[in-house]
Amino acid sequence: MDKSKRPFLKSKRSFRRRLPPIQSGDRIDYRNMSLIGRFISEQGKILSRRVNRLTLKQQRLITIAIKQARILSLLPFLNNEKQFERTESTARTTGLRTRTK
Repeated sequence: MDKSKRPFLKSKRSFRRRLPPIQSGDRIDYRNMSLIGRFISEQGKILSRRVNRLTLKQQRLITIAIKQARILSLLPFLNNEKQFERTESTARTTGLRTRTK
């Protein structure tokens, strides 16, 4: 049978199987900052299960560990450095006039 006559058969691709992000020896704990840090975005958000390639149980344990570390001030709730920076005074406050009667 010619290849052009088989439109629904997928071609066999070779793919490299990715290693799981958490090995069996790793302990998911709020004190294990090197492990927890891999599952947080630059903004400080918890990455999704699909991005992390974790099982449901592992994702739940990671989420609990991250929240415990945040409460104990081991991790920041927000990782936004520009949060407290202020630029020059805004146009709203510089253009105000006082009213006289």
